[in-house]
Amino acid sequence: MAQWNPWHGCQKISPGCQNCYVYRMDAVFDRDASVVHKTGNFNLPLKKTRNGEYKLKPGEIVYTCFSSDFFLDEADDWRIDAWQMIRLRRDLHFFIITKRIDRFEVNLPLDWCDGYDNVTICSTCENQDRADYRLPILLSLPIKHKGITCEPLLEQIDLSRWLDTSIEQVIVGGESGSNARICNYDWILDIRAQCIEKNIPFHFKQTGAKFVKDGRLYRIDRNLQHSQAKKAGIDFTPETPR
Repeated sequence: MAQWNPWHGCQKISPGCQNCYVYRMDAVFDRDASVVHKTGNFNLPLKKTRNGEYKLKPGEIVYTCFSSDFFLDEADDWRIDAWQMIRLRRDLHFFIITKRIDRFEVNLPLDWCDGYDNVTICSTCENQDRADYRLPILLSLPIKHKGITCEPLLEQIDLSRWLDTSIEQVIVGGESGSNARICNYDWILDIRAQCIEKNIPFHFKQTGAKFVKDGRLYRIDRNLQHSQAKKAGIDFTPETPR
């Protein structure tokens, strides 16, 4: 899995940010995660090895800006260059998750038109309020590959009105960390049922640290949260291509 974090640091803007893993990670090293700065890997998509090959190999999925938000206002000027690198590396696929879908069009490339083929944009929605605000914006935007991420899932959410044919996948997961809030398996199964009804791929990514199933609270170690989600075996892939 390739990662590209062109900048680091972020500002908390919604309930899903409360226990942000970037803040937890930076606190360990006595760093202020609210301070946004370019990283040494800002130009990673263009970096080459000594033999002249790209460090990011053609065909890779590049998980982009996971230690910040790609559409953060502090990064508006930097994003111009980041888009340019994404345009140049059309042999890679850039996967971007954002809580700021309402800022998507700020400094968008002039040649964006109806979207780049090599970019997937996922809007997060941790609760019903954020789903109702962000998802209509997501659906209205010229993006070729769209997804929804309910992570951390903080309550039962009705996504059904937003699950149209432009949504390629829904990802769901609980919250990690010692102060994690509860994630209920019933909420996950409900979103799964909505996806099945609309024939949209569904992925249960992780349980989170505090996971309720059949009325019982389970405390799950960080290194088991992904494997336990996979063990549930509830991912859905439509048999008929959409």
